This record gives sequence, structure tokens and C-alpha cells, in this order.
Amino acid sequence: MRSAEATGKTVGEATQKALEELGIDAEYAEVETLEEPSNGLFGLIGSKLARVRVTEKERPENYLLEFLNGIMTKMNLDGDVEIIKDDDILKMNVSGPKMGMLIGKRGQTLNALQYLLNVAYHKRFSGQSRRVILDVEDYREKREETLRVLASNLAKKALRNGKQVILEPMSPQERRIIHTALQDHPDVSTYSQGDEPYRKVVIAPR
Repeated sequence: MRSAEATGKTVGEATQKALEELGIDAEYAEVETLEEPSNGLFGLIGSKLARVRVTEKERPENYLLEFLNGIMTKMNLDGDVEIIKDDDILKMNVSGPKMGMLIGKRGQTLNALQYLLNVAYHKRFSGQSRRVILDVEDYREKREETLRVLASNLAKKALRNGKQVILEPMSPQERRIIHTALQDHPDVSTYSQGDEPYRKVVIAPR
């Protein structure tokens, strides 16, 4: 990791100089005070400046990028990764050729990789509270829209036939999309049944 030493009248001043030299923010830095400032005798003789060493911390986004690129290399995939972060999530969106391999059947590979990234992230950075969201060419947004349309169509089918409709097994995230899409529907209700990973959503007439 890069580091820099700097001096100043105060520890804060010295730290700021070192941060500027490295071009990083304080949240990505570890500060070691090498010498405290001293005014010396009568503020004239033997006075000393503060001296600090600032070392750049490993950034979560850099770690995750390296981690994901390593996985894609082993899968013989070459893609560009865009990282967007806010207070709650750190989203990684991958684009490139042959990205279907990274998504897998109904997003199963994508969900497995996202789980793996979250485990690695929270093990490496235990104090972080963000969730890692992995997406491929906005697949999740497109899949969500597909599921909302599916929920609407299957609700109509359940009412038309007067029978409950059982969907295929889905991940917890996808089941939540179905439940949310129909939660205000006046004529049908939804619930989940079965055990993971075969848990399914049931749409039933009220």
C-alpha cells in the first residue's frame, strides 16, 4: 500500500498534507503519529513539528473488482465492471460479450456470484454495512419487469380458472418481487411454500 510522511504545526495539518500528497480522503487512510509537536523552551528553543505517516487503506471497491475479475478470468470471460456505491449498497454492473454465462439459467449463476461477493466483502471488511449487488448489463432490472408482467398475467389466470397458480422455484429476491407486485391486488393473495432452494410462490383467488 502507498504511504507518505509529512510534517506540520499540528498533527491535523501534517495529516492533511500527507492525504493531499496521496490524493485520498481520510476514510481511506490510516494515520500513524511519528512525532507530536512541541513548542520547546519558551516557544523558541527545541520546538518540533508534528510528523505523521499516512498509509492508504485497501478500498472495498478495488478488492471486489479484483475478486470478480479473477472469477471472470477463470470463466474465460472479459468484461467491463462499473461500480456505483451509496450509503446502503455497492452495485457492480458487468458488461461485455458472452455475459450469459455469468447470468446462468434464470439468474442462478448471477445470484450465486453475488452471494460469494458478499461473503468475501464482509469477511474482508467486517465494519462495512453495505450490501453488494451484482448485475450483468442491467439483467436484474429487466428480470424484475418480466416478473411483474408474469405476476399480473398469472393473477388473471388464477381468477379465470378459480384455482391457485404455483410458480416455479425462485430465489428470495424474485419471490419478493412477485409478492410486492400483487400485494395490493383486491382479488388474489400470495404466499410461499416449500423449502429452499425449491421454495415457490402461490397465487390464489381470495
